[in-house]
Amino acid sequence: MNPPQVYPPAEDTFLLLGAATSFVQPTDRVLEVGCGSGFIAAQLAPFARVIASDINPHAVRMAREAGVETVRADLLSGIRGPFDVILFNPPYLPTHPGDRCADWLEYALDGGGDGTEVTRRFIAQVGDVLAPGGKVLILVSSLSHLPRIHDTLRGYGFEWVTLAEYRMEGETLSVLLCTRTPSG
Repeated sequence: MNPPQVYPPAEDTFLLLGAATSFVQPTDRVLEVGCGSGFIAAQLAPFARVIASDINPHAVRMAREAGVETVRADLLSGIRGPFDVILFNPPYLPTHPGDRCADWLEYALDGGGDGTEVTRRFIAQVGDVLAPGGKVLILVSSLSHLPRIHDTLRGYGFEWVTLAEYRMEGETLSVLLCTRTPSG
């Protein structure tokens, strides 16, 4: 059971896990950023070398209890690569300052005013720890300002394809498979 300060596995978790298991190889060095409960990292650990991170100390503890090598970090701050595969299920809910809560679970939900703030920060950092030829899987929501995410990916030299989608009432979740362009 998840403590109330840790995001529990949900539809977005399962979608990202399914996409990741479709191509993670045993020789891959995998990083899951924002691991929450550690569910995805724990599922991938028997098949690849997996490290996880989260800013939430409750999530870090929970992931460690699940047997996942986990570090506490704000996105990729202090993380050393290179990693062949990097996974991120970011906070993507558009959240206005008046709607914010002062608790750790907020880090898993608050995507800023247009739902892209944390995702764009991640994209700006991920190239520093990505191995040549590496792949990044980012979960995005139709609730976020997707053109802004696409522009940020392009600006940092990434191209992407939609690897998986899940439609639910009022929202579509997608996993973007991102790779560096040859000049990126």
